[in-house]
Amino acid sequence: MAERKHGQGRGQGRKERPGNGEHVRVAVIGSGFGGLGAAVRLRREGITDFVVLERADSVGGTWRDNSYPGCACDVPSHLYSFSFHPHPDWPRTFSGQEHIRAYLEHVADTFGLRPHIRLNAEVQMTRWNAEELHWELETAAGRFTADVVVSATGPLSDPKMPQIPGLEQFPGKVFHSARWEHDCDVRGKRVAVIGTGASAIQIVPAIAPEVGRLTLFQRTPPWVMPRTDRAISRLERWLHRQLPVTQVARRGLLWGIRELQVGAFTKHPNRLGLIESLAKANMARSIKDPALRAKLTPSYRIGCKRILLSSEYYPALARPDVDLVASGLAEVRGSTLVAADGTETEADVIIFGTGFHVTDMPIADRVVGAAGTTLAEEWKDGMQALRGASAAGFPNWMTIIGPNTGLGNSSMILMIESQLNYMADYLRQLDLLGGRVALAARPSAVGAWNRRVQDRMKRTVWNTGGCTSWYLDASGRNTTVWPGTTGEFRRETRQVDLTEYEVIRLRERPTGSVVAQPTAERAEEARA
Repeated sequence: MAERKHGQGRGQGRKERPGNGEHVRVAVIGSGFGGLGAAVRLRREGITDFVVLERADSVGGTWRDNSYPGCACDVPSHLYSFSFHPHPDWPRTFSGQEHIRAYLEHVADTFGLRPHIRLNAEVQMTRWNAEELHWELETAAGRFTADVVVSATGPLSDPKMPQIPGLEQFPGKVFHSARWEHDCDVRGKRVAVIGTGASAIQIVPAIAPEVGRLTLFQRTPPWVMPRTDRAISRLERWLHRQLPVTQVARRGLLWGIRELQVGAFTKHPNRLGLIESLAKANMARSIKDPALRAKLTPSYRIGCKRILLSSEYYPALARPDVDLVASGLAEVRGSTLVAADGTETEADVIIFGTGFHVTDMPIADRVVGAAGTTLAEEWKDGMQALRGASAAGFPNWMTIIGPNTGLGNSSMILMIESQLNYMADYLRQLDLLGGRVALAARPSAVGAWNRRVQDRMKRTVWNTGGCTSWYLDASGRNTTVWPGTTGEFRRETRQVDLTEYEVIRLRERPTGSVVAQPTAERAEEARA
């Protein structure tokens, strides 16, 4: 066989297979940072035979879904953007939701992604066909088949609503912060906010001046540091446009500072005591009531839960028309909300800021692998994937922001771009192997990677800090966060190690017909 140059023929695929709808080389699920980033990288690799399947009517992922008052990013703007598409005109040092969503729309336009995007195409089921070595996808927009599936649904896509007795009989409006009902006028009403996570601490100060009375239900107080947000001056923006190196330097400084912080989170949690003192001082500046301050002071080590950034949260809680209930919501009786400690509150509107399905992502129920089991079934004892990307038993399937790729102090865009490097090399390896072929992560490789990650996790603040957080799954195992620097992760995902995979291909009979059963060959043989 003649040697094929890298990328040759990668843009042309089998466009239709009888009964299965459109066939593509790659199907990407989701159009947030991960999905759009994957689409850009595919085009840069010379692959144009792909689709991006989006369940909503526009792109943007979590920055489309979360449109609540005050919604903003807690990572600096110049670090929360793609390195290959810097944005010199960020209006603020910490961008609001509307600006980040506009940035993602701009990415879709700038890189010509619109023809590949299928909106209102929620993926209902994805099945591996071992006879054809491809994935079969059933979506709200029809059927597809794909050689490779890249799942970029993200961990912050499906809201988690607690089961509260009596909630269905509540006479007023009830909604999650990620599904904000903009036709609900909260002005002058009694509003209850459930939860004290990253969304709630932005919602409370944004709506407190408008509502009649606000009650915040808090099971566990967060550590809150001030957010040094400001408008980026016209001079700064001009400088970044005229001298792009200044923006690169700014991004590099933001990244470097956060890399230096990682050791305190992952190896030396006791060094975080100084940060705790600063957080307490931040609280004391606004909360003068000792009793309220005691309710707001966490009993766990800072960093165990995500450190939240806000300069408005504590001043909002000090308002006379804002009440803090230091207990979770236990029951609803008509319009009366009853806390676990027995406190009763009247409300007209209930807003849940109770997080997302992070360790039990619903997409996992819709992916059926080589053994006929779902990803959720395979992950029943905890999520795990080789280098955060490949799950055992799911050939040619990759995830962006997979198990143990989350961060506690920096930008997820850095991790996404590292995984895009891995995805690109994965596709190159398939091309080099040639023919109808798949790569399946060896269970031994997945297990070894996971043991290594979990061993490093033992000494981190997320496991030793004395809290229960959304980083932990139902069994108390941390399957969410990466226990190292973003630089380390980039090195770990720079290229695919074929010894960690089985190469699966279809044998051909002498007549040229394809045998329906795939055979596995050793990576060393595949290289020959």
